[in-house]
Amino acid sequence: MSDPDLTRLRSILTEFTPHGRSALIPALHAAQGLYGWLSEPVATEVSRALGVPLADVCGVIDFYAMFYRQPVGKTIVRVCSAPICALAGADAVADALCRHLKIVPGETSSDGEFTVEHAPCLGLCEQAPALLVGESPLGHATPEQAAEICALSRQKTVSFVGGDIRCLTANCGDGYPTSLTEYRNRGGYAGLNKALMMTPEAVLAEVKASGLVGRGGAAFPTGIKWEGAAKAQGQPKYIVCNADESEPGTFKDRILMEEDPHRTIEGMIIAAYAVGASEGYIYVRGEFPYAFKVMGEAVEEARQAGALGKNVFGAGLDFDVEMRLGAGAYICGEETALFESIEGKRGFPRIKPPFPTTHGLFGRPTVINNVETFCNVPLILDRGAAEYRKIGTEKSPGAKLFCVSGQIQRPGLYEVPFGVTLRHLLFDLAGGLKPGRKLQAVLLGGAAGAFAIEKDLDVILSFEQLSAAGLPLGSGAIMVFDETADMREVLKRTAHFFADESCGKCYPCQLGTIRQYEILDRVASGHALAGDRGRLADVGGTMIDASLCGLGQTAATAVLSGMKLWPELFYAGK
Repeated sequence: MSDPDLTRLRSILTEFTPHGRSALIPALHAAQGLYGWLSEPVATEVSRALGVPLADVCGVIDFYAMFYRQPVGKTIVRVCSAPICALAGADAVADALCRHLKIVPGETSSDGEFTVEHAPCLGLCEQAPALLVGESPLGHATPEQAAEICALSRQKTVSFVGGDIRCLTANCGDGYPTSLTEYRNRGGYAGLNKALMMTPEAVLAEVKASGLVGRGGAAFPTGIKWEGAAKAQGQPKYIVCNADESEPGTFKDRILMEEDPHRTIEGMIIAAYAVGASEGYIYVRGEFPYAFKVMGEAVEEARQAGALGKNVFGAGLDFDVEMRLGAGAYICGEETALFESIEGKRGFPRIKPPFPTTHGLFGRPTVINNVETFCNVPLILDRGAAEYRKIGTEKSPGAKLFCVSGQIQRPGLYEVPFGVTLRHLLFDLAGGLKPGRKLQAVLLGGAAGAFAIEKDLDVILSFEQLSAAGLPLGSGAIMVFDETADMREVLKRTAHFFADESCGKCYPCQLGTIRQYEILDRVASGHALAGDRGRLADVGGTMIDASLCGLGQTAATAVLSGMKLWPELFYAGK
């Protein structure tokens, strides 16, 4: 250790000491950034500085996958192992990297420079196979580039952005962040200016009239959520942006943050005005270091311009935002687990009720929405709810962002009005399958979604039509598989993701995800046992009925969907 008496660490920790336990995760990030890992003396010093019991500090370190209790390489190379990246050859890339470095996955090279790990998902699905080299995201990697990757000489790949309309993504697609000046020149902050000339009650009414529902998967009416927090007793009130986008197949929020950060900030400020909040947090998943950097710089830009801080734009609103970086825990995408993380704890979901609108972050009234939801808000206030509702359908107004990845010609982010068909999205916009290939399945809604097949291509992409067809919209993830994909392997990797990411708080999920993975591992290897199909159904049903939060409640959804479509895959000898 280059700082044996921890002098440098103590100096750094003075910034966090006044905040106590809520600064634990930022403090651990800072300490690990200084030393590369978190030794017991370092953990002890953090414990002392923040007044947090050492056992709790160690528990937090062990909970989050991106914190290390043992020495690791100066650069950690994370290779995505999610189904889409696996189909694109991620395992071969990882093997080539390990051969080049003369190690196996999880080991550190002899010179101490590199550690290679498999990552559950990096949110770069449209660039499969994807890697995170230190803090540099890399897409479309090949085994032949192993030496180049280790030399850190490859540039970040620009994401493709397209669609029928470009409202939410108007400033996306060029591969660089839109500055505050550019944003304002293109009409940015017009929605906030209009909101500040209205009463908070009128802003709430406009959001309710728009029909906007949450775009993270739950689809709860945004205006009703905000109204609940506005009416709740207690101060301070909080606005939290859930940017912990960790669902395999989902990358829309990452692109919005990286290329149009001020739209999210504007939406949060409008929410703060509507509900009477004074403090906000943007919680970005740990695997998005570039998005975290861009958002942090945009927050500072907004602060300097008077859009954040005391007396926002001279309108009497006091509201500021703090950035928080996660550390590798899919469960923190669940809203109450995210609160626990901000508060400096392991990301365990809370039992509901009470709900966040009355007892959220730090036990106070809280509005929490994801990035895409907040990005809709400036459009609603600028154009008006009636104009906003002209896009989409009666029951699903507005535009929707779809993340298209997998075995498709043009993977990318597509913005369409609710009401188009799945066929239009995949074949007219995304170019269809590769020449000579046939569609086998489409996984809608991410790893926690369900499969559509050829007969479902003309389903309307709206909440009501998808629900009627027994398909989830989820967060807008659409993963495409042609006839060359081994669906047993796809389901196995999906099950592995949930087994790896289960927080372990409730037994149905903790044990069920492991049993589900074990069975699907047998199935994928061709060694299914008699009765495995029934076991999968029992385990899946139990998780759905008895799990505490959405992770366990949806961990079997794709598997049960696959069992209906391809029952022959799950019998012994198949």
